[in-house]
Order: sequence, then C-alpha cells, then structure tokens
Amino acid sequence: MNQTSLTIQFLGTGTSTGIPMIGCSCGVCVSADSKDKRLRSSILVQSADTVIVVDTTPDFRYQMLRTNTRKLDAVLYTHPHKDHLAGLDDIRAFNFFSDTSMKVYANSLTEEAVRRDFYYAFGDAKYPGVPDLDLITIDASPFMIGDIPVIPIEVMHHKMPVLGFRFGNFTYITDANRIEESEKEKIKGSAVLVLNALRKEKHISHFTLNEAVALAQELEIPQVYFTHISHQLGKHADINQELPGHIQLAYDGLTVCL
Repeated sequence: MNQTSLTIQFLGTGTSTGIPMIGCSCGVCVSADSKDKRLRSSILVQSADTVIVVDTTPDFRYQMLRTNTRKLDAVLYTHPHKDHLAGLDDIRAFNFFSDTSMKVYANSLTEEAVRRDFYYAFGDAKYPGVPDLDLITIDASPFMIGDIPVIPIEVMHHKMPVLGFRFGNFTYITDANRIEESEKEKIKGSAVLVLNALRKEKHISHFTLNEAVALAQELEIPQVYFTHISHQLGKHADINQELPGHIQLAYDGLTVCL
C-alpha cells in the first residue's frame, strides 16, 4: 500500500445537530470544555502535494476559516445527508482563487443529490459566481486523488449505503450501524480507525458507544477515535475515562500524522 505521509485534521466531530444543540441546556451543551463544542463531522486529509476535504457540512465555511485552509484540491463525499453535503456552495471561494473547477468525488446516490440540491451549478446558462464543480462518480474501486490513495469502504446507515474511506493506514467511517465482513477486511491493518459512536442508547442507523468499542476491538486497530457524537453521549472527559486507552473520542481540531 502507498505509504504517502498524511496529516488528518478533524474539522468537526458532532452529529447532525452539532454541540451545543440549539435550545438545549443539558450538561454537555453548556459545558465550558472546548472539546465538548462540536461542529458537524468532517476531516481534512493532506499530503505534501494534495489537500482533500471529506464532506462539506453546514459548517464548511467556518471550518475552512478556522483552519486557515487556503488550498483545496478535491471534495470526497460519504453520503448525501444534509449534515454532510449542505456547505458545498462555499466551494466557490476556492474556485475564485484557483481559477479552476473543484473535483468532487461521490457515488451515484450522492451525485444525484448534488445535482438536485445545487442545480444552479449545472445549468446551461450559469449565473456568474455559482460553484464550478467537476463531478466524478466513484464506486467500490480504489483510486487516487493526487498522491493520496483512496479505498472506498461500503457501510450501511440503516438502509442507506454510505462510503467510508481508507487513506493509506488511516480509515474514516461515519454514519454506520453495520459493516459486512468483506468490507471489514479493507479496514484491517490500519494504524488508525475513526468510527461513529452517536450515544449509549440504541439507534436505528448509528453505532452506539458499546457497539463501536466492540467493532474496534474486533478489528484490532491500535489507535481508534470516535466521531459523529451526540450531546446524549456525555461529556468528552467523562466518556474518555470509560474507554480503553487506545480508544478515545475525537474532538474538533485533533490532528493525526501518519
């Protein structure tokens, strides 16, 4: 496997409502700990030559500003839910400064949603300043974005197929509650695994904390981080104390180098 050096930064680690949740005064939402402040889930993957963002959340503009991201080569999508897609319009800033279209990698289900929700970017007579997108349809086949190898991993989000991705020795999976054995094989051997862990109570389309821990231990990954976290899970510091040392909650701004 390609051993390109990678830096991965967590742009957001929260579920679809983010933390704090609007109107909520629970202990997590009013916590003074910065690690309990979570934007919607996304990561930035960087090599020496290539910069990729996985998902453009409703917080995408702010995520780019607070990380001072000035170069972006491609967008890679996991699935078409709004908390992973809604910020795409703000890709326009990168169009302006690079004077080129943005490569957008998505499966056919997500591509359909992009064309529907951002229809104005695909018309014959485009209004000046609309996003300039180069849609590239992907499936389960491995591919390259610049010098970064990408292996898609199909997981299930209730009844919706969602893509996780392995970049070298780093695997990122969000919005899942089931992974078939054949797809687990693609994860094995990773140095770092990121997995969604929504809350402690059972959920129809997300792993619970215990389910995520069990899967992480089954796959025997040496370092595991949980993301797509709800305010229902509990405070960052409290939950980390309950977890094995090699399994921890991710937090906004966390950076992993491989």
